[in-house]
Amino acid sequence: MIVTLTINPTIDRVISVDRLAFEDRAYINSNRESAGGRGINASCVIHSFGGQTLAVLICGGDAGKRLQEHLQHDGLPFQVVPVENEIRTNLTITDKHGLTVNLNAGGPTLSKVEVARVERAVKETLDRASWLMICGSTPPGVPPSFYGRLIAAARKKKVKTLLHADGEALRLGIEERPTLATPNQQEAERLLGRTLLTRTHYLEAAERMRKMGPESVVLSLGSRGAVGAFREGLYEALPPRVDAVCPIGAGDALSAAFTWAMERKNNEVEALRWGVAAGTASARLPGMNFATLEQTQEIYKQVELRRSE
Repeated sequence: MIVTLTINPTIDRVISVDRLAFEDRAYINSNRESAGGRGINASCVIHSFGGQTLAVLICGGDAGKRLQEHLQHDGLPFQVVPVENEIRTNLTITDKHGLTVNLNAGGPTLSKVEVARVERAVKETLDRASWLMICGSTPPGVPPSFYGRLIAAARKKKVKTLLHADGEALRLGIEERPTLATPNQQEAERLLGRTLLTRTHYLEAAERMRKMGPESVVLSLGSRGAVGAFREGLYEALPPRVDAVCPIGAGDALSAAFTWAMERKNNEVEALRWGVAAGTASARLPGMNFATLEQTQEIYKQVELRRSE
């Protein structure tokens, strides 16, 4: 089973408009609400692909109740750790040309007791888990070392780990040697303290991050695909050109499909191809939607793999 952790879940409100233009009005075409957060998104993709998954998450307040209702409606297996404060609501505004504005709240403040409950809940799933995906931001009250502690605990149980985080949580987490780290370009730039502009920069960054602790690194580059730094070398996965309608969540689809593929005994290079296919296929869809396995397979056939010397 693939367990995901979302310690900072959200109600995602996605508003689609005719066009986004500075200092001009836009007309709303649709307005929808769904359960969100990187780990939840990853579980949704894995579940839709037919994989076994369990989403561990916190819930609090009226927004937390709505979150659980969305998850139940979607049929997603989940486990809730109750918290006192209300979980956040995020707002995404996107137009038909793919221009997107993403406004994220910080999240509820967690007490030390609540953080300990989350840690205990995750550790209790490890006996049933093959992978632990630790995804997303941490809300106030969660120490930056928290993700690293979970990675260490999973390693003792011989459970593979995927880390998708940012800032200090990413830096301290990769020092605990996760199986895989999947930062996007902006997260990698903040971690390394440099701007990444060229193909050479991407390749160097992926390999440099791998030397910081993880067994493997997949650097997500949006419409440019991804770079994988593995023990057997550096690989690029280049997607076909598509009309990106809403790229938000494509990185979550990439991480989920990679893990799903590894669970199906694919090697890392083929898993990278599946990940880029899922991210690309999802970016073609309006709003916060994820590609089906069939839609992903269509793109998978068009993803080019290239080994970099």
